[in-house]
Amino acid sequence: MLKREERGGFTLVELLVVIAIIGMLVGLLLPAVQQAREAARALKCSNNLKQLGNACLLLESQTQTYPSAGWFYRWVGDPDLGVGAAQPGGWAFSILPFLEQEALYNYAGDGKAMEITSEQKSRAAEVCSTPLPIFYCPSRRSCKLYPSPSNAQCNVNTPSEQAKSDYASNFGASGWASSSNSVESWDAAKTRIQNNSWSTSSANGVIFDRSEVSVEAISDGTSNTYMIGEKYVSPDKYETSTSSDDQGVYAGMDVDNTRSAYALPQRDRSGLTQTSLFGGPHAGFFTMVMADGSVQRISYSINLDTHKRLGQRNDGNEVTIPH
Repeated sequence: MLKREERGGFTLVELLVVIAIIGMLVGLLLPAVQQAREAARALKCSNNLKQLGNACLLLESQTQTYPSAGWFYRWVGDPDLGVGAAQPGGWAFSILPFLEQEALYNYAGDGKAMEITSEQKSRAAEVCSTPLPIFYCPSRRSCKLYPSPSNAQCNVNTPSEQAKSDYASNFGASGWASSSNSVESWDAAKTRIQNNSWSTSSANGVIFDRSEVSVEAISDGTSNTYMIGEKYVSPDKYETSTSSDDQGVYAGMDVDNTRSAYALPQRDRSGLTQTSLFGGPHAGFFTMVMADGSVQRISYSINLDTHKRLGQRNDGNEVTIPH
């Protein structure tokens, strides 16, 4: 009796069918995997903002004011000048001690509030060159150093690369205006400190130039007022520098670290002429932390009037947060 010949493996046709099936399964699963990864990145971004908001509230409980946005972008944080109106650096610098970064906060200090030494400037440059993951949205870019402008700054030896931030404080709902306290020399700043001869900002947000806003000053309610949120950045400038994302995270007030609710928020895309906006890289929403520390995901389709009202601390209008 003849034995039937046993097959030794797949035919070419069978192999091609298996490969096609695997390809189809990968094609079906890949979008789901990408969505899951983005959901995880968006959650990390929300957690970053939650921690930043909590740090601001801890500072407020200690000093009775939210952090200030500083003097002007040519200044960075100086621990010898404390917090509030006297602090030249931005809000991110002021809250470092409440993010378990007290050593970084104090690194450039020398205990002399009315002096700026060459050693301080060098140490301040090291601080500016220290990126922290909490200031970066993982959906946008990695926690690392990015190019910074070559313009001379007042109390730091400006490094060629600095730590950045993907988050900005709420200036208010008026059109963006450069800081009226844009002093560009230490002698001028020292005179203003000693004589208290600073300009009074008309901003109606929570954190702006030389601000000292208390909880009581937010008459619209802390749960209905933006404090810090995601900022718009053009995708083609993530790895380089643009005029609204070129300064370091610890710099004083400018559109790099402080934004306004005067115009609608935008998802990151190229070609926008308005760049001092809130927004972000996520599809469908951007994330804000309110003045009470609560985190809210808000649709890009938010009504402009509602957005402006959420940006103002004391306009007296009722508002409901849209989702």
